[in-house]
Amino acid sequence: MGESVSLFSGLAVKGVLEQSILPAFTTSAGCLVETTFEPTKVLKGLIADGARPDVLLGVGSEVQQLADDGVLDPNSVTPLVRSGIGVAVPASATPPSIGTVDDLVAAIRGARSVAYSRTGASGVHFAQLLDRLGIAEEVNARARILDGGFTAEALLDGSADLAVQQVIELAAVDGVQIVGPLPADAQHYVELWAGASVGAVPQASALVAFLSCPLAVEAYEAAGLIMIGERSA
Repeated sequence: MGESVSLFSGLAVKGVLEQSILPAFTTSAGCLVETTFEPTKVLKGLIADGARPDVLLGVGSEVQQLADDGVLDPNSVTPLVRSGIGVAVPASATPPSIGTVDDLVAAIRGARSVAYSRTGASGVHFAQLLDRLGIAEEVNARARILDGGFTAEALLDGSADLAVQQVIELAAVDGVQIVGPLPADAQHYVELWAGASVGAVPQASALVAFLSCPLAVEAYEAAGLIMIGERSA
């Protein structure tokens, strides 16, 4: 099994890819997958610096932009899943109510420190939400703002007592409890798409296709991700 295909992927699907989808692809295609998992914004920076993965799986708008720029093959771009943003607390904590925007504001303001990421799509949305709610200065004065990675890890080391990120990313951290998704008026769904680079190895198209095969769909849905039927017009 000497052939390989390189994959740049957002963090949100790291667990589901590593646990089931990529091992199944390797078995069926006889091709190893060399992976790099980072927020899409970080991956896009690596590409801007000259990196050329065979396949990119990331935030849909960024994948489309790279296709428009000629980095990815437009004909290969495939919408995959949609992921909502949620809140987590330490496993031993009493979960706050976040059923309404007012409840969410109370929970955020009552937290000693809130962890979110400055590079992930969920963190970008959350920062904008804090501005819209008029509590950005107050919250950010004591927030744990991460450059990347899983924000719920800040709950484990005690540097935060509330973490915000895509629900599937929160679920990737053992020892925390997910309070639930953001209320509808504060929610933002992140779409994840895949595409192959122009000039990628032949196995790239096979990997993109496998990422939406029935086995993959079952794995995504088991992880709580929502399938996207087709690309938005």
